Amino acid sequence: MGSANNFVSRIFSIGKNTFREAIRDRVLYNLVIFVLLITACAVLLGELTDGQEARTIVNIGLNAVLLFGTFIAIFVGVGLVSKEIERKTVYAIFAKPVRRTEFIVGKYLGLCATLFVNTAVMAVGISLALLYVGGGGLIGPVWASATLIYFELMIVTGVAILFSSFSSPSLSALLTFLVFVIGHLSSSLRDLGKTMGSPIAGYVLEAVYYLLPNLSLFSFRTEAAIGMTATPVMIGGAFAYAIAYIVVILTIASAVFARRNFK
Repeated sequence: MGSANNFVSRIFSIGKNTFREAIRDRVLYNLVIFVLLITACAVLLGELTDGQEARTIVNIGLNAVLLFGTFIAIFVGVGLVSKEIERKTVYAIFAKPVRRTEFIVGKYLGLCATLFVNTAVMAVGISLALLYVGGGGLIGPVWASATLIYFELMIVTGVAILFSSFSSPSLSALLTFLVFVIGHLSSSLRDLGKTMGSPIAGYVLEAVYYLLPNLSLFSFRTEAAIGMTATPVMIGGAFAYAIAYIVVILTIASAVFARRNFK
């Protein structure tokens, strides 16, 4: 029991320090810019659109949440491991009773906490803009969609940490971005593979569908803009899929990182 408590305590400590570092790096300062831009859009769109202010704000706002969050997940996530190696602080960390698995999981959870604050504050900004233009009825759909976006960002963060556990920062960022793009197209690619005459191409695209995350499961931004709310079943299924995929990713990342030689 004591060993389990120490395991959780070390992970929590690493995660807390990661969260603090993200704040020191001014990662969260983009939130102020985001809220100001959304508020400004709320004022301007009242004059530029014909009764579609709320829908436009939701479309712009949720896509911005995804883009801002993905940017943070990729570039900060890739740097979480590489910075420690470049600064040679890993030697001091692992000189303490800290396992490499604890290091990976702690870093991951710390960035997820950062992204949670990031996503929540952005959703608040969208909600305030909607209230300003009289679109309060869309606030519920916005928060449901923002929840799905956060689940997606959790997966992207895991992918970034996986690649950074064995590759250079620039290559890790590129590979993570490719996974993000392909993840949104995986269902379409799978359907394309079924219509192609080449069995090999079909098998390859089928493998891509199952191996890479199906990020289209978390896409509900367009529906939220027209007032549709993601159901609890959809959110629960997306959460279960995200957790299962994250566990696999972090397990692989921990195994790879455990074999990495820092000399």
